[in-house]
Amino acid sequence: MPDLPSGLTWLALLLPFVAALVAPVLTARLGAAAAWCLALFPALAFLHFLSILPEIASGGRITGGFAWVPSLNLSFSWLLDGLSLTFALLITGIGTLIVLYAGGYMKGHPQQGRFFSYILLFMGAMLGVVVSDSFLMLFVYWELTSITSFLLIGFDHTREASRRAALQALVVTGGGGLVLLAGLIFIWNITGISQLSLLLSTGDILRESPFYLAALLLVLGGAFTKSAQFPFHFWLPNAMEAPTPVSAYLHSATMVKAGVYLLMRLNPVMGGTPAWEILLPFFGGITLLVGGVLAVRQTDLKLMLAYTTVASLGLLVMLTGFDTPYAVEAAVLYLVAHSLFKGGLFMVAGIIDHETGTRDIRLLGGLRRLMPITFAAALLGGISMAGLPPLFGFLAKEEIYAALAGANPRAILFTAVAVIGNALMFVIAFAVGLKPFIGAETKTPKHAHEGPVLLWLGPLTLALLALVGALFSGMVHRFISSPMASAVDGASQTVSVGLIPHIGMPLALSLLTVVLGILLYRGLDRLRAGVDRLVTGLGLSPDRGFDHLVSGLVRLSVRVTGVIHNGRLEVYITTTFILLALVLLVTPVVYGELPAMPAWPANLSLVEAAFLTIAVIGVAAVLSARDRLTAIVCLGIQGFALAVLFLLYGAPDLSFTQFMVETLSVVILALVMTRLRLSPTDHRPLIARLLDGAAAVACGVGFALLLIRATEAPFDATLTEFFAAYSKAIAHGANVVNVIIVDFRGVDTLGEISVVMITGLAILALIRIRVGTAAPTASVVSPPSGSFGEVKGKKKGRGK
Repeated sequence: MPDLPSGLTWLALLLPFVAALVAPVLTARLGAAAAWCLALFPALAFLHFLSILPEIASGGRITGGFAWVPSLNLSFSWLLDGLSLTFALLITGIGTLIVLYAGGYMKGHPQQGRFFSYILLFMGAMLGVVVSDSFLMLFVYWELTSITSFLLIGFDHTREASRRAALQALVVTGGGGLVLLAGLIFIWNITGISQLSLLLSTGDILRESPFYLAALLLVLGGAFTKSAQFPFHFWLPNAMEAPTPVSAYLHSATMVKAGVYLLMRLNPVMGGTPAWEILLPFFGGITLLVGGVLAVRQTDLKLMLAYTTVASLGLLVMLTGFDTPYAVEAAVLYLVAHSLFKGGLFMVAGIIDHETGTRDIRLLGGLRRLMPITFAAALLGGISMAGLPPLFGFLAKEEIYAALAGANPRAILFTAVAVIGNALMFVIAFAVGLKPFIGAETKTPKHAHEGPVLLWLGPLTLALLALVGALFSGMVHRFISSPMASAVDGASQTVSVGLIPHIGMPLALSLLTVVLGILLYRGLDRLRAGVDRLVTGLGLSPDRGFDHLVSGLVRLSVRVTGVIHNGRLEVYITTTFILLALVLLVTPVVYGELPAMPAWPANLSLVEAAFLTIAVIGVAAVLSARDRLTAIVCLGIQGFALAVLFLLYGAPDLSFTQFMVETLSVVILALVMTRLRLSPTDHRPLIARLLDGAAAVACGVGFALLLIRATEAPFDATLTEFFAAYSKAIAHGANVVNVIIVDFRGVDTLGEISVVMITGLAILALIRIRVGTAAPTASVVSPPSGSFGEVKGKKKGRGK
């Protein structure tokens, strides 16, 4: 496929973020009219993507971007082909309608400007996910969708249910994003490629790698959490706590399809293996059934649609992993159809709630006379969701059965799963799109009437697009379906299904689905009660499991923190030195890197022996000192002896530094010790002394072995020659040591200065503490109620 110039694609990607930046100001100044202005931003992006359809349909693709860190092969780049362009059109097109819809739905809300900013930020993030070419860009935008969805789900942050749902979605999808990052790193290491456009041309490199399964499982972890596959499906229905524009956009048409997009994108290089063809249909099929069954249990319109979204995502994953000729085409058609009918039906549910004051299907009826435009949009959306002609959903359902139907046991099993799942979605389609509007009028909390144009414009437009798309399917296939299917399959595909059904098994299965759906719809109340008894009897709830997991992690963290962070400095220091000693001693033993013991020098001079003896005497003096002040003074003996040895071996600069450091250390520590009110002697028990002594000796021996092993290696003069050659030329300094410290290691020196400064401030704080003022100061701030306060109270009591 030829690569085409990127043109204004970078501007189209930037427009949602610009709109998010100006949204609060425009909303504050223009009020309800701000929705029309803000909708222009995604509309312009949509027109740009629409303008490049002919180039993509002819087999081209658009790439662009710039190198970010060339040495690490990291870039900020994008890729537009049939797959990413279709998603970009859905995101910007439906996004335009959602912005208008939110203008009517959120009218008068004091935080409407903030809401617009959040949803436009999400739009930009989701757009970035589907057009990303580089792995880095994909991951950054992937996690940004999790963050912005967290803000949108928890928009009504005064409600506990909203906060919980937002946190749950962030934990599940954000955690899945980290798993995906690991998978992308695996793919990068296997192929040496960090761009999708290049990865797609690598053939079987990934599939033939011994690490293929590990990479696949990590990628599936990211995709399954984002697209709410079983057992991670529970976060999506809970996300219905968000305002309806969020549900209509994030959780039906865009965000939840990010995982499906990723699987479709990687299908050419990771698909076609036994693992792919087992895991995806298995989990997709389970998700389809679980979502469909739980949907009929609900009475809230949004929850009914949310669980069918879970089911639809399972169907898409199942089709993506299937290995029959029509499977990719069916997945492509159903993805487009689902975005149209589910986005519209969610908006219909929001209109009903907005105008009647309830979403409970048991309290709704007879709305067709009061809300005729909404009824038309709902009915068309329901027909498409049910897979009936002449809507686009019918084309998708026909292709699904053409892809799954077969005589082998595997085909029969998944065909049965699809029939049952589609029948359950048939029930919900008419339960939402028809049932509230027929029958006798019911009394609702608010007097029902048709909503304003901003509310019904979106669902009516999507419903008409589903109708027009089916009537003119040839044009849709040419510009949308075929290029998208070709990108997913990795080879040229031509989609040709139309309103004339497949004669044979697909048509028979379609009729079976309709008959089964009608029967279940007529007994919806009994079906709902039966499913409720079944689910209640099983007592299985991944949602409750998530709560138990989080509470268990909290309890574990409290226990671990209580052990390793108990507020006692001596425990921290002892633990640090023990771990350091283990690293220094265990590692060389395990890897056979112990040094050979050096021989005693035969030509040791009298002066060298004298100062070495002085150092040993200094150590003995420290160990035998009866008070801390004497120990500090004796500690300087070794430092001075070592400084003389440096001087004897031709390192006057290092010797002078050592003299200064030892002098200052002894003086400062002595002054500090005279100002602090500490016990003059060490009252540690014998066991504590032995433990501390053993840790100290182990660290000393470990460092000695490390230094001896380092000196045994051949001397590498590379750095020596470099500094000698460039100190004068680059840093204009004749003293090589000074140049290294000030110029070549300037940042390191700055860090050392910072450490000394922080240490000085800490010492100053210790000196200024007085026993007479410490206790009253501690009692000014009362600890919170509970165990923490009790512990602090006990500690203060012991201090007294």
